[in-house]
Amino acid sequence: MIDPTRVNVTYENHIAHVRLVRGDKMNAVDQAMIDSLIAAGHEVASSAARVCVISGEGKGFCAGIDIAGLGAMIDKDPNDLLMPRTHGDGTTNQWQEVAMVWTRVPVPVIAAIHGVCYGAGMQLALGADIRIAAPDAKLAVMEMKWGIVPDMGGMVLLPRLVRSDVLRRLTYTAEPVAADQAEAWGLITEVADDPLAHAMGLAESLTLKSPSALRAAKALIAYAEAHEPDDVLLEESRVQSELIGKPDQMEVVAATFAKRAPVFD
Repeated sequence: MIDPTRVNVTYENHIAHVRLVRGDKMNAVDQAMIDSLIAAGHEVASSAARVCVISGEGKGFCAGIDIAGLGAMIDKDPNDLLMPRTHGDGTTNQWQEVAMVWTRVPVPVIAAIHGVCYGAGMQLALGADIRIAAPDAKLAVMEMKWGIVPDMGGMVLLPRLVRSDVLRRLTYTAEPVAADQAEAWGLITEVADDPLAHAMGLAESLTLKSPSALRAAKALIAYAEAHEPDDVLLEESRVQSELIGKPDQMEVVAATFAKRAPVFD
């Protein structure tokens, strides 16, 4: 269940907007936020949304794990907390699912980042397909500051984006990185003065693309990242054969020739 004091989800013009609304705590991730983000991911995945935007209210996107919550874990057996695969069809624990659920949402997910994006917030943003950050945003793989390692999907998601030496520097130092450096290293997709407005504009443009092709493209990219070239070539052909000549694709062609916006069912 989504706690409205942690996360708000709205739908407009085929866009799902997921907002972290714990602005008074810099959207720090506590248990209620964990549960709400996972629930929001499942809700968006089962909705009719064609694109999703994730943003944070207040002064920052997300400051990371709520330290009070981290302290509450100290007296508990870490294996009991971390090792059970309770989510993601038996592949993740609840902390990992905060980021990984967005990789399984079948439509494009765009993170709009402003202010701080640290630790758990960084890994949440990594779960998005695209990350747009404000010029003054600060990003950090923060876990080493607390004597731990990234454990919310970061070690699956970061190696897809950055070089090994960059990954090691980010992880070993826990130092915040400015938006321009993050862009140069591949942590973020682009910098924009108003990342939320930019993300929404991009989302609106994607609603004019074939919904079935967007979903197929996201799934195909994920497949390509995890399989050998010969398998990917075969999957390309299989996916394409399911798109060509179908209603969405034919509407794209008709709209292009008629010089009008496409209308999808």
